[in-house]
Amino acid sequence: MQIEQFKKKSKKLPDGPGVYFFLAKNRKVLYIGKATSLRDRVRSYFAPDIASVRSPLIASMVAKAHTLDWRETDSVLEALLLEASLVRSHKPPHNTDLKDDKSFNYVVFTKEDFPRVVVVRGKNIAHDFPPDTRMHCFGPFPHGMQLREAMKIIRRIFPYRETCTPAQEMIKVGKKPKPCFNCQIGLCPGVCSGEMEKAEYRHTVRHLALFFNGKKSQLTQLLQKEMKVAAKDERFEEASRLRKQIFALGHIQDVSLIKEEYRAPGGTSNRIEAYDMAHLRGSANVGVMTVVEDGMPNKNEYRKFRIRTASPGDDVGALKEVLTRRLGHDEWPLPRIIVVDGSTAQMNGATKVLQQYGIQIPIVGVVKDEKHRPRSIQGDRTVIEGKERDILLANAEAHRFAISYHRRTRRIV
Repeated sequence: MQIEQFKKKSKKLPDGPGVYFFLAKNRKVLYIGKATSLRDRVRSYFAPDIASVRSPLIASMVAKAHTLDWRETDSVLEALLLEASLVRSHKPPHNTDLKDDKSFNYVVFTKEDFPRVVVVRGKNIAHDFPPDTRMHCFGPFPHGMQLREAMKIIRRIFPYRETCTPAQEMIKVGKKPKPCFNCQIGLCPGVCSGEMEKAEYRHTVRHLALFFNGKKSQLTQLLQKEMKVAAKDERFEEASRLRKQIFALGHIQDVSLIKEEYRAPGGTSNRIEAYDMAHLRGSANVGVMTVVEDGMPNKNEYRKFRIRTASPGDDVGALKEVLTRRLGHDEWPLPRIIVVDGSTAQMNGATKVLQQYGIQIPIVGVVKDEKHRPRSIQGDRTVIEGKERDILLANAEAHRFAISYHRRTRRIV
């Protein structure tokens, strides 16, 4: 796309949430993304240094694009769901090229009398939920942290069953039904305690499926119709519940999703990423990334890498390869601090990779003694101060995770 053409088009971009499309000359969809601000996000693709700031693949996609289009949504939550629905429908080539679909998340509705709603990683879905066990499968969702926040919002509007046992099944085995913890706090509709019958719960599942398909308008109309019928039949409690759901859909509170959207280096995120490598005399060469957020390991965000290009025993080269591959995932939120296992050589290697991407994130190195115990933390003292515990925790987790992955890899080899 020519810059002048883009400038004309960008004047029409709204400063609100939605989904955007990069299109080829034949109107084929090249890439689909979502944004809190369509105007700001799309403009960022036309920075002069896009290849270094984002990635060469992003730059290549923009160069192929002939025009762009967009679809506004009422909230970031709806943009998140719509993006997944459209990616599944259109299968844009650059969404596939730029991301590792094994790390994507999917939302599965199970095929049961009382369907469960569960989030599952792409690499596990075939094993954990074969096709004949799924009623619906929504995704891929590349933004894992945002999806978790989104599910919290959705569940407050439409409480659903996730893990509890239905009351009917408890009665069959001679046990007394009792409400699960989520039922007690209003996030499960009472499937486990017998408060909700199968037919009524199916309505909830139908509502959820419409919402995940990006059909909020159709869902709202359906809820309004059901509310009027309930009121006419003097089922006033049900009518009140439906009225609250209609109101919640029109006033979605997704501040947590907006915060996730704007995670950036030096921002308010407390995410710390640590990296470590492991090998045995140059063989079974692997690397890992671990994440600590708000003082706690976030194991859902841990990642494993088999070293492909670095020479056997070249720990700095392996670190550079891992960081390069990690930064190719623009759907992963960037950390406030990067922790490497080592000193000057490792820190310099990591710095060079960040410079290639035009990204500025403080790098600290954990120096060990001869017994591999932390001796010191090197780097900017203003960055390190007050975060020593989290840095050491991230480093220890990276070492543990690397050794564990290395051992498994050796057994396979």
